[in-house]
Amino acid sequence: MLQSIIAAGLAMGAVYAMIGITYNVMYTASRVMSFTAGQLGMIGGVLGAFFILRLGIPIILGFFLTLAACALVGVITEIIAVRPVLAALDKHLYVLSTLAVALMIQQFTAIEWSTEPQPFPLLIGIGSGVWHEKFWLPILACAVTIAGLEYLYRHTLLGHAFLAIAEDNFAARALGLPEQGLRMASFALAGVVGGLAGFASGELLLAYFGNGPVLNFYGFVPVALGGLGNNRGAIIGGLALGLFQQAANFLVGGVFAAVAVFIVFILVLLAAPQGLFGAVAGRRV
Repeated sequence: MLQSIIAAGLAMGAVYAMIGITYNVMYTASRVMSFTAGQLGMIGGVLGAFFILRLGIPIILGFFLTLAACALVGVITEIIAVRPVLAALDKHLYVLSTLAVALMIQQFTAIEWSTEPQPFPLLIGIGSGVWHEKFWLPILACAVTIAGLEYLYRHTLLGHAFLAIAEDNFAARALGLPEQGLRMASFALAGVVGGLAGFASGELLLAYFGNGPVLNFYGFVPVALGGLGNNRGAIIGGLALGLFQQAANFLVGGVFAAVAVFIVFILVLLAAPQGLFGAVAGRRV
């Protein structure tokens, strides 16, 4: 039983961590919390099942088509829900605009796909029991995501431009960096990360439109716990959340497990409002 809790907890934690990274990638280049992160994870699973099972496309091609489609959704979100808001006086309207896009994605998926959980294809067919691929694939995808982002940010010009925009967008614009283009690219990258999370966890969560709001909330928890914009904090927070959630499901079960998550979440934020790994914001006087 302990092995099952650990396996499921780490797998779910990896998914939550990747959705948290999706939030962070969008936020660092735009200072916007886009509440479409969970929907990107949801459509990653749905489109994977659609391409591979319904259309009969080979798994590898279906995988890349899924990531491309999720990147496109990210770009569309930036164009219709973020860019107009950033040009307005009240920039906090992005809360409503991104939530509206998230709801439209969810309802469209429910209408065109199904309101019931649908099967997801077996991708590799390696492992059984607690070593089944549905448990280790999300962890592998999370590790690849972290390694890829670290390489991007540290060793590429595009990554350095992302970091410059995140550090000081006014100075970056003064240096001639294309802020709008970088913001669009960051939303496309976030779409790839979210789509990868949904695709890798498809066997665990199935292809279900209801995964969207669940991933939206549980993916935001690692961001709040780890510190906004801190990907390493999101990884630690996501894995801890997954393990705690699975242990609570086993010990108390049902709605009480969700209540336990809420309680711990609130207590942590009361103790450290900036997150466990976030920097305390300075204030000019």
